[in-house]
Amino acid sequence: MTKKTLAEILENTEEEIEEAAQKLENRLTDDNSGIQLIRINDGYELSTKEAYYDMAVKLLDNRPKPSLSQAAMETLAIIAYNQRITRAEIERIRGVSSDSAINRLLEYNLIEEAGRIDAPGRPMTFKTSDEFLRLFGYESINDMPELPQLKEDDGQIELKLDETTTESEEPNIEEPQKTNEEFTPENVEN
Repeated sequence: MTKKTLAEILENTEEEIEEAAQKLENRLTDDNSGIQLIRINDGYELSTKEAYYDMAVKLLDNRPKPSLSQAAMETLAIIAYNQRITRAEIERIRGVSSDSAINRLLEYNLIEEAGRIDAPGRPMTFKTSDEFLRLFGYESINDMPELPQLKEDDGQIELKLDETTTESEEPNIEEPQKTNEEFTPENVEN
């Protein structure tokens, strides 16, 4: 439930709701409870602690577990890093049709429709759902790891090393030698 909704129902301010949520979270931790308070998109949810997940699933959940194909995982990653993206944009990135992958992700409630854009045909956009955040353990989409950056001059992926890495630990990668010399019969050794 969102902080705003709780504030309206309980007739409190959002700051008071945040303070009460923090107290509840501390109490559940101090009492070594099997329940935890998790934060998702400026809201709260009571959930079983991860340590008790296997027991809770055996007891309560007999549904078959969702399995995602490589195509669905690729599509999910594209949507996660490009919120409000159209089907055509996803297919342009992947280079293949993504209809079945998008349908599977919608079926598992990992993505949701995010409205239409003002373009010819008014295409639907997609974004990740709260279920995606819950499944991957993120409080918000901003908690996802950053993607490697592309170097502007050659389009290659540039991996940044941690600040803790010393210069001697950096990989020794030799740049290919460039030459403007043309190959002619005179300068080619036999």
